[in-house]
Amino acid sequence: MTLSTRFLTWSVAATAIVAGLRHGEVTPALAQSSDPCASIATTAPAPGNTGPGAATSIAPAEIGRQKRGLLDHDDRWSHLDSLWAHRAAVAQRRLTPLTGTAALSPTSTTSTTALDVGEIAVIQDSGDIVTRANPMDLADAGLRLTPNSSGGYDASRIAYSFRDRLGSRVTLADDDSRDVALPFTFPYFGATYDRVFINSDGNLTFGEGDSASTERSVSRFLTGRPRIAPFFADLDPSSGGSVASYGDTGVFTTTWCAVREFGGPATATVQVSLIPDGAIEIQLSQRTTIRAAIVGVSPGGTTSFTPVDLSSNGPLPGGAGAIGEQFTTASSLDVIAASRKFYLEHPDQYDNLIFFTDTPLLSDAFAYEVSVANNIEGINLPVFDDSSEYATAGQLQSVVNMDALAKYPDDPFEKVFGENSTVSVLGQEVGHRWLAFLTFRDSRLSRPSTALLGRDRAHWSFFFDSDASVLEGNDIVEVGDGTFRTEAAVQRYSLLDQYAMGLVDQTQVPPFFYVENPTNVSPRRTASSNPEVGVTFSGTRRTVTIDDVIAAVGRRRPSSAESPRVYRQAFVYVVSLGNTADPAAITKLDRIRVAWDQFFSAATDSRMRAETRLARATSTP
Repeated sequence: MTLSTRFLTWSVAATAIVAGLRHGEVTPALAQSSDPCASIATTAPAPGNTGPGAATSIAPAEIGRQKRGLLDHDDRWSHLDSLWAHRAAVAQRRLTPLTGTAALSPTSTTSTTALDVGEIAVIQDSGDIVTRANPMDLADAGLRLTPNSSGGYDASRIAYSFRDRLGSRVTLADDDSRDVALPFTFPYFGATYDRVFINSDGNLTFGEGDSASTERSVSRFLTGRPRIAPFFADLDPSSGGSVASYGDTGVFTTTWCAVREFGGPATATVQVSLIPDGAIEIQLSQRTTIRAAIVGVSPGGTTSFTPVDLSSNGPLPGGAGAIGEQFTTASSLDVIAASRKFYLEHPDQYDNLIFFTDTPLLSDAFAYEVSVANNIEGINLPVFDDSSEYATAGQLQSVVNMDALAKYPDDPFEKVFGENSTVSVLGQEVGHRWLAFLTFRDSRLSRPSTALLGRDRAHWSFFFDSDASVLEGNDIVEVGDGTFRTEAAVQRYSLLDQYAMGLVDQTQVPPFFYVENPTNVSPRRTASSNPEVGVTFSGTRRTVTIDDVIAAVGRRRPSSAESPRVYRQAFVYVVSLGNTADPAAITKLDRIRVAWDQFFSAATDSRMRAETRLARATSTP
C-alpha cells in the first residue's frame, strides 16, 4: 500500500509518450473519448479465437470458492503482505514512524509496566500503528513500465489515452483464464514468451493461467506466476462488462471494459499494452469505481519488491524485483508497527504476540496470523527470518490479529464463527505458526498430493479426518456402505498437528484418512468449506501414513526431542487514537487469556503449555 499524491507534469508525460512511439508502436494512442470502451460493442468476437492466436479456456483451479466471510486469509507467504504494507505506509507517511530504542534496535530489553494492566499489555495508537486507507486514486492515468539495467522495471507517468483498437472479445467466467498467442516474442524479467494468459481478475500471467479464488494479495502477486497487473482485484466478467484483446507486430493490448467486481456493482475499466522491446503501458479510466487493487509487475516466485506511489513524479526505480502499489479502502492494524511499539516497553522474550483492538479494522477476514520467522524443516513452510523488521532479535515467531474484542462473546467457549469459539479461533491462528501445509506422497500416482488440504492450502480439507483439528478440521466417521458423517469440528490439535508442532515423533502418529471424490454431500460442501458437524457424504476412503508425509516434505527438524514445550505469548490490547482503555474490556480480554491457557493445554494433550503472563526484564521463560 502506498499513498498516492499528484500527477506527473504534462511536460514529463509528453516526453514519455514520444519515447513510447520510438519503440515501434504501429497504432499510436489516440485522443480519448468519454467511454474508452465504446468501440467494443461494434467489434464481433472471432469464432474460436480471442485475438491474435487460438485460445484454450482454463477451468477454475479450485473446486470450492469462499470469497466472503473467511475466518482468515493465511497462506505460506502471508508475511510478505505485512512487509509490503508496513514499508509502503512508512515511506508514504500514512503511518507515523515510531521513536524509541526498539524502533531502531531488535535487542532492546527496556521494560516498564506503565502500560500493562495485570497480564494484558496495552498500547495506544498515536497514528503510528494503525495505517490509514489508500483508496485507488489513479483516475484517467497512464503508466509506463520500462525495463531497467537490473533486470526489472522502472515506472513513470505518461499521458492518459486508451488505444482505440480493442480487438476481439475474450469470453471469461469468474475466476477464469484464457491462453492466447502473442504476435511477437515478449521479453519479461529475463525470460521471453510467445504466449500469455489473460485472467479475469485484471491481470496477465506467463507460463500458466491464474484462475484461483484465493485472496488477491501481495503474497500472491509476488510468489505466483510472472504477472503483469494493470488492476489485480476480484473481478467477475460474467456478471457485467467485457474483456477484449488485440495484437499486431507492434503491440498486444488487453482491455477490461467496465468489468464488475465479484458480488458488487463497482467496475474496473483498464487497459494494458505489451510492446515488443519489453515495455508495458497501463491506462486506468476514471470510470473505474473499484477502490482496492494491486497495480504493478512481478517476476513471480520472488520475495524482492519495491512498493511505490504510482501517482508521484517519476521515474520510480524498481530494482530487480516486483514494483507496484497496493490500494486499500480501509484503515488497518500494522502488525509490524504494533510489534515494534510493544517492544518499546517489553523485553524480547516472546514467541507470539496476540493483538486485540478496541475498534473493528478487518473487513476481509475474521482474524489472521502472520509468520515472522521459520527455521523448522519438514512442515512445508519456507525457511525465512523477518524478525528484525519487528524489532526482535529472533525470538518472535508469529503474530496474530484477532481484530475487535467486542465481536467476541463474554464466554470464550461460546460459538462465535460457525463451529468456532473464541479459543478455537485462537487455536487456528496460533496453529498457523506450524500448520496446515502438509502434503503427502501418493503411492498410486507416484507424486505429491494436496488432498489433505482445503482453503488456501493452509487449512485442512473438509473431507480429511483431521480429528476435529482447530485448523478448520472435521472428525469424520464411516457409517457404512461408503458413507461418512462429520461428528465434531475444531476441538483440538490432532497427533498429525502435534507432529508438525514438534510435540510427538513420527512413531506416535497413527494412519489417517481422507475421502476421495466425495458425492451426495448434504448439505452441499466443498474441500474448502468451513468445518461443520452433521454433514454426510459418500466417497472412497484413502489411508495416508506419516511416512507418506515425510516422503513429500521431509523429516521434521528439529525433532520432537529438541523442540520446546512452552510457548510464550503476550496478549496485547490496542487502543485507538483518541480513545482510552476500557477497564471492562481489559477484564474480558484477561478472561479470554486464562481460558486460552486451559484450552491450549487440553488441545495439545498437555504436551505444550502457553505462558501468557507478561515477562519482565529479569524474568525467564
